[in-house]
Amino acid sequence: MHYDLTTLPNGLRIITQNMPAVRSVAIGCWVDAGSRDEKPIEAGTSHFLEHLLFKGSDRLPARTISEAFDAVGARNNAFTSKEYTCYWARLRSADLPLAVDILTEMLQRPAFRQNEIDSERHVVLEEINMNEDDPTDVAHEQFVAALWGGHPLSPPILGTRDSITSMTRETIHDYWQRRYTPKSTVIAAVGDLDHEKLVSLIAEHVGDWDGAEVDRQVVRPAIEPRVKVRHRDTEQSHIVFGGEGLTRGDDRRFAITVANHVLGGGMSSRLFRQIREERGLAYAVHAFRMPFLDTGSAAVYVGTTPSQTFEVLKLICAELDKMMADGITEEEMDRAKGNIKGSLALSLEDTNGRMTQLGRQELTGAEHLSVDETVARIEALTHRDILEAARLVYSGPYVLGLVGPFEESDFAEMVL
Repeated sequence: MHYDLTTLPNGLRIITQNMPAVRSVAIGCWVDAGSRDEKPIEAGTSHFLEHLLFKGSDRLPARTISEAFDAVGARNNAFTSKEYTCYWARLRSADLPLAVDILTEMLQRPAFRQNEIDSERHVVLEEINMNEDDPTDVAHEQFVAALWGGHPLSPPILGTRDSITSMTRETIHDYWQRRYTPKSTVIAAVGDLDHEKLVSLIAEHVGDWDGAEVDRQVVRPAIEPRVKVRHRDTEQSHIVFGGEGLTRGDDRRFAITVANHVLGGGMSSRLFRQIREERGLAYAVHAFRMPFLDTGSAAVYVGTTPSQTFEVLKLICAELDKMMADGITEEEMDRAKGNIKGSLALSLEDTNGRMTQLGRQELTGAEHLSVDETVARIEALTHRDILEAARLVYSGPYVLGLVGPFEESDFAEMVL
């Protein structure tokens, strides 16, 4: 994949890809700061900080930022994960200097006005309330807590009501100062652009920015069979069942992606046919993976009537056992490979999709693979590759995160 990469003297990396057929640019500032980097007193700071940076600086307050983006028809937002935060904008290529000015100002000189911190605190608390009202989100949080309890990946990205309520300006400022440095930042841009001109433009805005390199606690968690249930009298039980998966850099990630698609990746998948089509036990069922630096997860989500929960869990376990014993068929492998190749191509048709791939890969140290290179990796997979990956990932120990009218003791036998 062709791209241009420049590292400024202060350590900030700028990576771009030109798409001459478009008249827009997607630009993202990727910061190596996520919830796993927080101290206990800082729980939820990465996400809180994402909100606060849009409040702007002394030169560019929040209203000025929103009006400037609105005036050019830009799309802009941000998101926080367990390992990074991204601030992005998509706009006409002629307006790229505006995005550079705003985004670099936000990163370097946030005002942290106390009244805005207090106001946004309520917004984040409402976001936590919204998350708590969504049983699907709660089931995933229960799964993560069961899988990685005590590990830096375990705490929720949003923090807790207590941590957000008690968080001080000093705590937020100190975290920003520690994690937001040019050496921990990648600016990625894709679209109608000139790399050298963009580098010069960014350099003008960040020339005085400095800071030390950041580190991260890296430790593989000890996984034990565990059940975490949030007892609620719901119309549906929400199930997340699985175990430890592959890290984001593991070469076997392509094989497990194929296996996951066969297991629960679409309407032709085994779990979809068994649980929804043939038995009508659920509306939503899918398999997924979450890869990180030092560990990962592989799991299945299902929502079903509480009285059918045990039957659904047994079906999931049966399909896992079948895949580990027999692998997949030629027809399933061809269909999964075709789906992955098609989905990849579609995801990279627009500037934002390509910018996201480019920025995330550069920040995390992943390979920059072209579509053709990725397709070649997928095409080279054999039945043996997929079977070995499935046996590695799906063999347990298992954990279960669940929301419904149950107790944890009800499911002890399901994870042993």
